[in-house]
Amino acid sequence: MKTIGKYFILLLVLAACSQNDDAGDVLGEPQTLAEMIAQGPVELEGVISCASGSENENEVIVYLYPRLGARNIRYFETATADVDPNDYENYTELEITTMDYFNGYLLQIKRQITTEKWVIVTFEEEGVLQVSNPIRLKHLTQNTQFRNGFHIGGTSGMPIFSWGNIATPFDAIYFQVVSDANDNLLSGTYTHEAIFQYYKTENVVLNITQGTPPDLVLGEEYNFTVLAVSEDNWVNLIGQKRFSF
Repeated sequence: MKTIGKYFILLLVLAACSQNDDAGDVLGEPQTLAEMIAQGPVELEGVISCASGSENENEVIVYLYPRLGARNIRYFETATADVDPNDYENYTELEITTMDYFNGYLLQIKRQITTEKWVIVTFEEEGVLQVSNPIRLKHLTQNTQFRNGFHIGGTSGMPIFSWGNIATPFDAIYFQVVSDANDNLLSGTYTHEAIFQYYKTENVVLNITQGTPPDLVLGEEYNFTVLAVSEDNWVNLIGQKRFSF
């Protein structure tokens, strides 16, 4: 009986140690954005993302480019806009649902928000936490404009898009997309100038086009979309127009 009692006590000790180890593993997992970043490895400015207002009241739309291999997309907000956006302790994670944009080439996160905030989006890529720059929501004080008054010219399947006449004083960079009639993204580029020619990249400062885009076909319809983005990643203007040549 004494031997059996010793074995029983040993089993209880081992079980307790196992439970403590499991609890330690759970407690060791990063629970906040600040903990996630502190744990590393991390790449700040690693997610291409911005946000705009909507034609629906109080709705904001966050856009992100999920590179191939991106997984575990997470979304964080501050309580208000009156905080330090670079202090990651100010952010709280919220559950979100992503929606396809340009048939999944980009993703959207739509939120009903009645106060302005800062937003950060993250995802994991090859074991590295990729973190977006803080995004300042301005849908109440400087809501996104929706315009289509830009110019499309050019010939030989190489249209020139220009939108200087509708640009805003707050613009820092422009994201432009040429897509087909089914909304499949053909090219996605960024320029500092309010002009882009398909498909010339002399003034392109960032390019998310995968591979070489196809030639445009005479007589077929296409779409052009431009987002005018400020330094704090808020979209001041969205322009969209269907075209053919």
